[in-house]
Amino acid sequence: MPAKRPKVAVFKFASCDGCQLSLLDAEDALLAVAGAVEIANFAEASRRVVKPPYDIVLVEGSITTPHDVERIREIRKMGKVLITIGACATAGGIQALRNWKDVKDFTRLVYASPEYISTLDRSMPVGSYVHVDFELRGCPINKNQLLEVVNAALNKRKPNIPTHSVCMECKLRGNVCVMVAKQIPCLGPVTQVGCGAICPSYNRGCYGCFGPMENTNPPPLSRQFRAMGKERHDIMLMYRGFNAYAEAFRKESEAHEK
Repeated sequence: MPAKRPKVAVFKFASCDGCQLSLLDAEDALLAVAGAVEIANFAEASRRVVKPPYDIVLVEGSITTPHDVERIREIRKMGKVLITIGACATAGGIQALRNWKDVKDFTRLVYASPEYISTLDRSMPVGSYVHVDFELRGCPINKNQLLEVVNAALNKRKPNIPTHSVCMECKLRGNVCVMVAKQIPCLGPVTQVGCGAICPSYNRGCYGCFGPMENTNPPPLSRQFRAMGKERHDIMLMYRGFNAYAEAFRKESEAHEK
């Protein structure tokens, strides 16, 4: 009798679907994964739904409504392993920019009847409400890293995901440092690798798409930005991107807010 394949489910919250599309873009590698697991619940790819429990649950998107809070807690009960994918699920996403404002001001401006809108004051990562077994960074995620995380979960081992800075990737690619050579502000020294240093490779500063690296130290980098002539407000905005509410970036942006 053939071995029972592990069941994998994918769920979405507040997000653009880009991280789920990264999984679908894995092409041939995805076929190998699909052969090793049972895709039990993945609305982006199939209408087929298999009842829980699930062996692996992938979650994209941030928690932004009271209903989201209830739903993510139910999903957590469904899966043995829960993996969050992307900046929205791991750091609140670009929508976390609202966390520094009064969300009621937005609902009054956008909706004709704001009293019917049920939303939280903040956009928060999944880990703020339930236990997460692994967080996969990126906006969007690196599809190869996603396949590695799924493979690791299936084989009950720790994922081999690099946590060094984008600067290391630039060195490996032979890039000339855009900050040193061209005085272009770059978040590479404090950002976790994952994109292949795309922006610096095309003479642009890193935007921090993969969030802060482990044990990062943004203040010295901010002092360098100041030495390059950047105003405090500009530095604040640099940290308020896709991972604005990741702790290290949040604290550094708030240090330059006033």
